Amino acid sequence: MKIDERINELLEKLEPITLEQMSSIRLMNRTDTKFVTSKEKLAKLLELAQGEYYAQSIDGKKVANYMTTYWDTDDHIFYMEHHNKRAPRQKVRVRTYMDSGVTYLEVKTKNNHGRTKKKRIEVTEHDLTYCGEKEEFVQGLVQRDLDSIHPTVRNQFHRITLVNYGKTERLTIDYDVQFLNYETGQNADVGPLVIIELKRDGNVYSPVLNMLKQLRIKPSGFSKYCIGSVITNRGLKHNLFKNRLVRYSKYANTKF
Repeated sequence: MKIDERINELLEKLEPITLEQMSSIRLMNRTDTKFVTSKEKLAKLLELAQGEYYAQSIDGKKVANYMTTYWDTDDHIFYMEHHNKRAPRQKVRVRTYMDSGVTYLEVKTKNNHGRTKKKRIEVTEHDLTYCGEKEEFVQGLVQRDLDSIHPTVRNQFHRITLVNYGKTERLTIDYDVQFLNYETGQNADVGPLVIIELKRDGNVYSPVLNMLKQLRIKPSGFSKYCIGSVITNRGLKHNLFKNRLVRYSKYANTKF
């Protein structure tokens, strides 16, 4: 059986949970931890998750489709803040939930304590060039006008969302990630690489941490914007990402 078929088969065996049922999961003292692995190990993780986790289901579908466009300045200030490990740092993006067609303009801010906060407003796909609410939203959070930033990198990916039976954590699993760089025109993808993000309420017990440990999947940061930028624009400074790129190449079955 092909690995994608195996993942879908295991996913269908997980008990579904609706968005309405998930609304009770507040995660007021949230901590986020990322992991990078392969589709082969993702299948093994879904095997272990049986009887422990729900799978988010929307209109009967347990795999959601996302498209995100990141905006940056001509000198890539948001990219460089991340590369240079500056905190606090920010990212501006437009995310479309492709199954519903809903689009949000979002600003993500990571503070000095490693916590990330996200603020967003709903927009239509083509209205970001207009002043008004969108201009005030971005300027108020990043102190920049919309005309000083532009689309740089777009990604598309599939997402699975799991929720533990205790409803104290969410697990997002992103795969089949593809990139398009608007500045260079280059396309790229990460092959069978999988990005997992655990979002839980403080340091409460997490069933999946034992599963990840059993599969030897270790914590590893992964910024879709930064990695997508690097592999589609080699002119960017990326010396601090070189070791990560070597490690990610192992899961992607290609050299970044």
